[in-house]
Amino acid sequence: MIEVSHCNLSYKQGTSQVKVYDDFSLKIEQGESLVLIGPSGCGKSTLLYLLAGLLQPTGGQVKIWGEPVKGTRQKSAIILQEYGLFPWLNVEQNVSLGLRVRHMSRAKCKSAAEEMIQKMRLGEVKYNFPSQLSGGQRQRVALARALTLQPDLLLMDEPLSALDALTRERLQKLLLEIWQERNLTTVLVTHSIEEAVFLGSRILVLLDGRPTRVVGEIHNPMVGEKGYRQTEEFFQKTSYVRSLLERGGLDESAK
Repeated sequence: MIEVSHCNLSYKQGTSQVKVYDDFSLKIEQGESLVLIGPSGCGKSTLLYLLAGLLQPTGGQVKIWGEPVKGTRQKSAIILQEYGLFPWLNVEQNVSLGLRVRHMSRAKCKSAAEEMIQKMRLGEVKYNFPSQLSGGQRQRVALARALTLQPDLLLMDEPLSALDALTRERLQKLLLEIWQERNLTTVLVTHSIEEAVFLGSRILVLLDGRPTRVVGEIHNPMVGEKGYRQTEEFFQKTSYVRSLLERGGLDESAK
């Protein structure tokens, strides 16, 4: 579905050019849940913005369904760490915003928004404003707004990082359910090792440096299976990801 081909990205710092990505390539299959994990400043969010069309590479190309990404596309949805909710709009208005921007009729906007509000269990607060919501509720509003657009690609930049542990786990389960129900291609940026292993059917471990480098690619076929978080396989995957982050990569014999 997605092909990043020989991508370069650099920016000017003083008199020199700083390379973020140099000849970077990546393929993402339809329905895959790809998680990007690594230390701050390693290029995770930058890669997300390249996929969203918010940044353009200085060399190489990003394609979705064979079409070069020249800017934002209607079938891509992105959720940022701070949710991006408009404080002067209530829940219903925030959820329907994308549809209204696309000039959908008022009746269709209301119907689609109401369906998603009920699915996200936000019915009791649909006339509340973001300042009146908990962190978990605000995140569900952001997710509802993204999903009303019927995307084929959902991009998420640390969407759960500000939440308490139990709320975070509940929303992780919700993201997993949505991914499974819709066969939705997702790319998630996180700093949490457990979150990466719980949600990623494939995990890319990135390390900082200039340019960014991939030090590990972990395939995770048990994602979505009942009780996965309590299995030995889950523990082994989290331990391996931690080792990659701590030591900057392991040889295959240590895997």
